[in-house]
Amino acid sequence: MPAIEVGRICVKQFGRECCRKCVIIDVMDKSFALVTGPKKVTGIKRRRVNINHIMPLEDKIDIKRGASDDEVTHGLEDAGILEEMTADTA
Repeated sequence: MPAIEVGRICVKQFGRECCRKCVIIDVMDKSFALVTGPKKVTGIKRRRVNINHIMPLEDKIDIKRGASDDEVTHGLEDAGILEEMTADTA
């Protein structure tokens, strides 16, 4: 299982959004990835994070690289994990 890839569901481990789930939408280089919640779903804004600060989960959705928040939301609905993403938000 490639851990850091587009569409992988992760949990943030550090920062103000700690313990919330997010989706990787782009891998910038070996140290950073672009993630989104999306904000309406989990409260995580689209931002660059250090890959050492996220923990990848086994779930993965089918989205293209650089997908918009609406496309990510539709991908979560299609995979049937939209409710699971919102359940853990504080």
